[in-house]
Amino acid sequence: MFSRILNAYKTSFSGLSRQTWILSLVILVNRCGFMAVPFMGLYVTQALHRPESDAGIIISLFGVGSILGAAAGGKLTDVFGYRPVQILASLIGGLFFLLFAMVEDFTLLCGLAVVISFFSEAFRPANYAAIASYAAEGTETRSYSLNRLANNIGWAFGISMGGIIASYNYKLLFIVDGSVSVLVAIVIFFLLPAKKIQRKTAQEKKEMNVRKPWQDLLYVKFLILCAMFTTCAFLMFRVVPVFYKEVWHLDEALIGIILGINGVVIALVEMVMISKIENKRSPIFYIVVGVIIVCFSFGVLMLPKIFPIALAILSILLFTFGEMLSLPFFNTFVVKRSNEYNRGIYAAGYTLSWSVAQVIGPTSGFYIAEKFGYNTLWVGITVLLLVCAYFFSKLKLTEE
Repeated sequence: MFSRILNAYKTSFSGLSRQTWILSLVILVNRCGFMAVPFMGLYVTQALHRPESDAGIIISLFGVGSILGAAAGGKLTDVFGYRPVQILASLIGGLFFLLFAMVEDFTLLCGLAVVISFFSEAFRPANYAAIASYAAEGTETRSYSLNRLANNIGWAFGISMGGIIASYNYKLLFIVDGSVSVLVAIVIFFLLPAKKIQRKTAQEKKEMNVRKPWQDLLYVKFLILCAMFTTCAFLMFRVVPVFYKEVWHLDEALIGIILGINGVVIALVEMVMISKIENKRSPIFYIVVGVIIVCFSFGVLMLPKIFPIALAILSILLFTFGEMLSLPFFNTFVVKRSNEYNRGIYAAGYTLSWSVAQVIGPTSGFYIAEKFGYNTLWVGITVLLLVCAYFFSKLKLTEE
């Protein structure tokens, strides 16, 4: 039995390029420091003693900067390459995060939120293009899953430590986050040399149909649905922690541990799961099932709070399995619809869908929770996710 499990893990990790492993190591380091933003709502409401609506404003401003950064990062990646964009984005974003820890004026914090998220999000299209470039042929989905594995090991560690740090001093979150971001820039500079790509001739490039993402109707529909899904998904790590604190009365350290389960489960399960199911069904099939499972994760939050810790764990487990089924195949869809000449801007379009969700989700989520109650919010999310799953299912007829 143990031997079969070990072989399953060995098979799922085999065939990936050395550069893919190095890039995943970089992401692991990056995500270990990703502990500030999930606790931003708590920082604004608990440390700065401002209302939930202000928490929604500042988190949404992170989304505004993300939209601008994603668009700029995608274009810069196609022009200058993924390596310099990743290095500069990490370095500058980290320095501004360190400055964030020294400021308490709310207006200035709002401005810094835009600047920090601009550079943080400019990193993502470049990172996305780098994974696609380094992935060995036929391993794209597993390469992105390895990247998500590194993401989530770092996430599990970072979010758990973030809860402990927040229980002592919220400002330390920003200091650690900024310092790790600077470290990532240094690691990329020394460990991840640029890959030399054999550029095609003008005629070959023309024959490749280098289109823009807004000219690809199927891709536009896909991005709209992605934005719907991520608008809901973001709330699990933005609004739900405040719900745990204010309604279920869980402390910050426990909230961090519960949210960290997401990363631990992904680290243990996703690579093996993807290696078993990849190419067995249409990517859209797995996306639809994943979205429905995420829907159930928010439904759990409407149950009576007799055993709040158990319910919180059940919710994050359902969310995690839904995420594992959907997000790796989101990535596959983006890679298959793009090529080396437009992958940066296609990745930017995908990143933009997340950024738009980050603007809409927290603002509307905190507003609805404050004005109408959390149960109303959970009902709305459940309905929206079911609608999203339905329209994702309609894409499969024209997937190719």
